[in-house]
Amino acid sequence: MNYLNMNEKKLLPVVLELNILLADYNIYYQKLRGFHWNILGKNFFDLHNKFEELYNDAKIKIDEIAERILTLQHHPVSQFKEYIKMATVEEIIPLMKDTEMVEELLRDHKKILAQMRIILMHAEEVTDEGTIDMIGAYIGELEKSSWMLNAWSKNTSDQLDTSMIKQV
Repeated sequence: MNYLNMNEKKLLPVVLELNILLADYNIYYQKLRGFHWNILGKNFFDLHNKFEELYNDAKIKIDEIAERILTLQHHPVSQFKEYIKMATVEEIIPLMKDTEMVEELLRDHKKILAQMRIILMHAEEVTDEGTIDMIGAYIGELEKSSWMLNAWSKNTSDQLDTSMIKQV
């Protein structure tokens, strides 16, 4: 039964792209767990806690993305070998310096945000408001996390763009 009142064939690109996002989030989640377990150094407490916060958020999003795919009347991909094939986020060995971990996460965020925008484009074509709403919220949250990680990686003497600030 088509309880969604949407063209099922036109929904297929949305489902395919949601499955890629699901794969991305599963790889990203495991990467965060690896970073959480393997962080060393003076930034241990800050990053250990931050990585835990991020992987707990990713775990929730994994479930929500899979449930959105089910809502669209498809089965989500659920095998790790398929995630590795499909994902734009890459699996890595987590043994690296704290700054490298943050740089890696920012690269992942860029890939995940790009994937979310692809989903939005397809969802808008079929007026899939449920997916648009969910992904729109995810974009705002991931952009904020990216800003915070990027700010953490800066020197205290660094400045953001000041062109909008009136100089006196």
